[in-house]
Amino acid sequence: MSNIKALPLLEPEVAEGVVPCCPPLTERPLTAEEAERTAAMFKALGDPVRLRLFSLVASHEGGEACVCDISDVGVSQPTVSHHLKKLKEAGLLTSERRGTWVYYRVEPSVVAAMGQMLKIAG
Repeated sequence: MSNIKALPLLEPEVAEGVVPCCPPLTERPLTAEEAERTAAMFKALGDPVRLRLFSLVASHEGGEACVCDISDVGVSQPTVSHHLKKLKEAGLLTSERRGTWVYYRVEPSVVAAMGQMLKIAG
């Protein structure tokens, strides 16, 4: 079994041993598989509550946030959990349980890779 794992939208120089998903859109057309993985990420961020939760985690001090610090987004706690789960399923967040609380982090290099993918050669 290989030690290389494929994470969506990663730049090759960002994480050692990680296979990049998608090139910048101006480099070449995406394959069907690349388009599906990428669309899942953007679809997850297409919901305003999810986008806000993602932003809260990404901008939180230390780059991670306890669910107890980001739950006040105008929806119930079970709904927050549902949205965080969708962000994890899309590969945008990771989580770690510490005692009673779950801490979330933005998946390494996702934001930079999404920006790189959307970069237009100028």
